[in-house]
Amino acid sequence: MPILTALRLYPIKSCGGIVLREATLTAAGLMSQYIYDREWMVVDKHGNFLTQREAPRMALIMPRIRGDALELRAPGMLPLRIPLDLPDPDDGPGLTVTIWNDRIKAYDCDAVTAAWFSNAVGVACRLVRFHPEARRIADTAWTGGIEAPTLFSDGFPVLVISEASLEDLNGKLLAQNRAALPMDRFRPNMVIGGIGAFEEDYAAALKIGNAILKPVKPCPRCVIPSINQATGQPGPDPLDILQGYRANQRVNGSITFGMNAIVLAGDGEVLRVGQEVEPELGF
Repeated sequence: MPILTALRLYPIKSCGGIVLREATLTAAGLMSQYIYDREWMVVDKHGNFLTQREAPRMALIMPRIRGDALELRAPGMLPLRIPLDLPDPDDGPGLTVTIWNDRIKAYDCDAVTAAWFSNAVGVACRLVRFHPEARRIADTAWTGGIEAPTLFSDGFPVLVISEASLEDLNGKLLAQNRAALPMDRFRPNMVIGGIGAFEEDYAAALKIGNAILKPVKPCPRCVIPSINQATGQPGPDPLDILQGYRANQRVNGSITFGMNAIVLAGDGEVLRVGQEVEPELGF
């Protein structure tokens, strides 16, 4: 029986995640205790987004929810607390930030936060928060015209991967005397057990309780799966193995692993690890 085996929330884009037993599904992705997936983002001095691609040490910034704050820890640094209350718009000017082809309004976190992140990441940067007046929509060429909201994700509200897909890759790595990889290298929001390898690629819908997710776009992969999420150090890149069987003509030959999904129904539904998943195959 297919089941939901893992839920993970990434409050800050490209930083550490929070493993959850349950999470609220929203149209814009997962949410827990009013913290949304990719609600915050690190930007450079020009307002351009930063990720582990440029700054692998971002993996070492670990968040946890502590009462009315998001507490952040990084090696060798004192913890930083980010208040969860939205800033007062009159407290100071916001920023216009760039993420891929989108330029959107964001709250600029304070100078103390910027200094903390600059030290943790190793480059001058700032932390910004998605502005409630901002609107960012997933690519409608992939969603079939549905205007699916997202925050600071790469492009879609939810990333889904099956356990069997990772097992398939790890079998190929082990056959070449290379180390198996943990799932956190691929940073999914939801992991599904009990389905075949890459079956998520062919799902027209995934029903979980009253929620319905629609996988819409294969997830193209960059160098991040080569970065050890526990050390922030780049290592052997699995893309050479994936190149042999995961180059996808739907995305111009890019190597794909996992499926980006949108939410068709169930905004506000609570999802729980161990819950049954009903895949509807699209072929």
